[in-house]
Amino acid sequence: MVNEYTGPPAQELETFLPKDAKNGTSKYQITPAKTDVETALVAFDPFKERKCDHPTTDGETLTHLLKASLGTGILAMPIAFSYAGLVGGILATILTAIVCTHCAYVLVKCAHTMYHRTRKTAMSFAEVAEVALDNGPQWGRKLGPFIRSCITYGLFITYFGTCSVYTVIIATNFEQVIEHYTGTDISLRVMIALLLIPLILLSWIPNLKYLAPVSMIANVFMCAGLGITFYYLVTDMPPLTERPMYVSVLSWPSFFAIVIFAMEAIGVVMPLENQMKTPQNFIGLCGVLNQGMGGVTLIYILLGFLGYVRYGDAAQGSITLNLPVEEIPAQAVKILIALAVYCTFGLQFYVCLDIAWVGMKDKFQKRPTLVNYTMRTILVTASVLLAVAVPTIGPFIGLIGAFCFSILGLLIPILIETVTYWDQGFGKFNWIIWKNVIVCFFGAVALIFGSKSSIEDILKLYF
Repeated sequence: MVNEYTGPPAQELETFLPKDAKNGTSKYQITPAKTDVETALVAFDPFKERKCDHPTTDGETLTHLLKASLGTGILAMPIAFSYAGLVGGILATILTAIVCTHCAYVLVKCAHTMYHRTRKTAMSFAEVAEVALDNGPQWGRKLGPFIRSCITYGLFITYFGTCSVYTVIIATNFEQVIEHYTGTDISLRVMIALLLIPLILLSWIPNLKYLAPVSMIANVFMCAGLGITFYYLVTDMPPLTERPMYVSVLSWPSFFAIVIFAMEAIGVVMPLENQMKTPQNFIGLCGVLNQGMGGVTLIYILLGFLGYVRYGDAAQGSITLNLPVEEIPAQAVKILIALAVYCTFGLQFYVCLDIAWVGMKDKFQKRPTLVNYTMRTILVTASVLLAVAVPTIGPFIGLIGAFCFSILGLLIPILIETVTYWDQGFGKFNWIIWKNVIVCFFGAVALIFGSKSSIEDILKLYF
């Protein structure tokens, strides 16, 4: 009988361990256990954990984004093209759209990174900035609360002022149409006051889910108004050779100042992302952001190009002012754009509402619904009263917007990206840093020339 014993008897633990035989020797396969922290990081999915009572679909979010970017600023595109030329305007519009879209993309991308690091499922613009600085390099950690306050107050003041300006725009368009057909003078302040109840009812729409149809209607009104405008632009259009293809680059900063503020919608980016059912679809090559801004860019180019070809240097600050006021289609444009701006009021107001409610909801937990709707009513009333008191508020809000949007829309997202990925590096040859320097240059141009343009408008108004 042959003894096949080749070693000591197997221990009880070894009997159940898988073996990996290599080169005549046996090794036991043992996978080290993950720590609790590692397990938690792997298991946590901020998008699955997010709890939202009325989440919006990708299509509804796209509708809101289109409405936020297709504001009244698009009507200034023809005069913007006069600062760059036909070909120059096309190229500069594409460049501006890339910069604005990239900054919004960076903000959301950094927010998603912060979700995983902090185990949060949603953040506001101000929270993303503060958390990024708190988790970033040592030199930036003391700046977190300050930057958060700047973003919060800057967004609130800008969008609250925008709501007042929208009220004036709506009232002005209706006033012109009524006066044209009745032949009687109507006080602009009275027209603004009459909008109070309709605007309050619009502000009572509870969330972005139910506001999506209103944004869709606004898009329809705006598209119809632009469609009639395009009809006027292509009628009796002069040959392209009568307009310059390029103009001096020294006038391009004025172009960028106009287009950046027309396209910029940084204040609605995080509220839209926070309400999405699938927030990961907001960014990406074919994400909601790129789809929306791609379509917006094409419309901006088309209106600017055709408007400049049709009217040249005679194009006014709003292309509708070039339309013949005695014709019915031109009057229809005013009504349609007024209705589109009215429907857009709810989306612009949502930014103010979101900021104000976040700051006070913890203090009113007994009757939150009553307090919420009371706050909505007070904010809308204050916005309308401001418009009644100062109907010429537009240039002043333009100055605030020039200051806030250039900083909040371009410079702050770049700061957030820098501190978010400070420890991970900035790519080969530090290309991210060089890219951010270029964006900062755009921000400085928008700040200087946007402020200059608004100050000139104020001086023309009062002197």
